[in-house]
Amino acid sequence: MPGNIKIMAILTAHAGKKDELEALLSDMAPHCRAESGNLRWDIWRDPSNENTYVLDELYVDMDAVDAHRATSHFKAYLDRINDLAQRTSLVLNAVEVIGFRMVELAVGPH
Repeated sequence: MPGNIKIMAILTAHAGKKDELEALLSDMAPHCRAESGNLRWDIWRDPSNENTYVLDELYVDMDAVDAHRATSHFKAYLDRINDLAQRTSLVLNAVEVIGFRMVELAVGPH
């Protein structure tokens, strides 16, 4: 089903890397939010574990996700993220279910 694409990335900082991870994410925010296909790019922190962050991203379509992944700031993120955190990312498509929207889950690279 074509439409918006949501990406949720769960990042848990390696020991002693929380500040570097937070700086990397904070530095990316204005660049990602400025992308023409980006609708949302927010950073959340787990209040029960200050080393765990969630990136909440929303793009107009998969072409916008592909454009995001081609940017220099995303490539710089990829170069550093595995040294800073354990990462799990989910690429999500909305699914219509009896007049309501449900989320279809697909684990993918981000």
